[in-house]
Amino acid sequence: MLKELAKDSNVVFCPLSIHVVLSLIAAGSKGPTLDQILSFLRSKSNGELNSFAFVATSTVLADGSPSGGPRLSFANGVWIDKPLPLKASFKKIIDNVYMAVSKQVDFQTKVSFEVSIADIHCVFGGEKAVEVLNEVNSWAEKETSGLIKEVLPPGSVNSSSKLIFANALYFKGTWNEKFDASQTKDYNFYLQDGGSVRVPFMTSKKKQFVCAYDGFKVLKLPYSQGQDKRHFSMYFFLPNTRDMLPALVNKLASEPGFLDRYLPSEAVKVGDFRIPRFKISFGSEVSEVLKGLGLLLPFSGGLTEMVDSPLDQNLCVSNIFHKSYLEVNEEGTEAAAAAAVLIMNRCLVLSFDVIDFVADHPFMYMIREDRTGVVLFIGHVVNPLLTA
Repeated sequence: MLKELAKDSNVVFCPLSIHVVLSLIAAGSKGPTLDQILSFLRSKSNGELNSFAFVATSTVLADGSPSGGPRLSFANGVWIDKPLPLKASFKKIIDNVYMAVSKQVDFQTKVSFEVSIADIHCVFGGEKAVEVLNEVNSWAEKETSGLIKEVLPPGSVNSSSKLIFANALYFKGTWNEKFDASQTKDYNFYLQDGGSVRVPFMTSKKKQFVCAYDGFKVLKLPYSQGQDKRHFSMYFFLPNTRDMLPALVNKLASEPGFLDRYLPSEAVKVGDFRIPRFKISFGSEVSEVLKGLGLLLPFSGGLTEMVDSPLDQNLCVSNIFHKSYLEVNEEGTEAAAAAAVLIMNRCLVLSFDVIDFVADHPFMYMIREDRTGVVLFIGHVVNPLLTA
């Protein structure tokens, strides 16, 4: 998906967040729709998807801060139109696999209220659906420690809405080796259009996990780990030339196993070493991106295993919204993501020589848990001064 998102702006998104909402849609689907989701997610069965979601929710993304690791939280939520009872089998998956909070809500009722000021009398109308939208946004804001304030845009929920699936991820990790803020200095960051901007760069003279490959270098910055077996790290993928970020993103998209193959495993001496501080907020409605990648059927029907009602034949995905935030500084990283699915009536060569690693031009990055390979966040930076 990274290849299909904004190419000329900074990007951060959470593949895990999208994977989980699509897995939940799969759990409520059957027939060709289910088959297409499984193929898209490269999974063999709903059972496999549910197993991954359970491990991710209960283990990989469990809070590590009590034992000295990253602060983590991951939550799922489901909001269902009151007239639609969930199928018992789907409710069991929501409760026991995704450990989601679920709530019956009113999308249908229209409300009105009167306001009188002096001699002017006005009657205003609206829908209870707006209250549901505000509730989902408040839930996401709380679950992301205030970093994601509006995963659902105004007007996105209305009386045609039947279900909303949402998730929210929060991550805060400190570097295993923090940067000395007094050593941070401004240098040029070279843009893809040939221009440059002055950006604060962090530096260190300590050994780093760096490898040089054909056309690019990779830096691994580990986070402080807790007492469990998880190991979280941030990776920077730096093209050798200033205009090669698109080619590197294409390589990621076209080469299976790319994110597992090109990872440094040994700390080596570095020469010139600088990475920029940056902060990114990014949001997108990803339905068209997913359709462009071949995921079409959930948007037209096949969601027949969710509700115990004749309306199950008419349910389809109308929108998938995603918002993410990431800040990288001398202390570490703070990041958050939220995704929301609206469902309505019918309508994603090693080298150990001394290596310079100067990220002074567009680069790609990711945050992942190294033992399982679960990618929490991925994106690219084209200008560290831009916050979007």
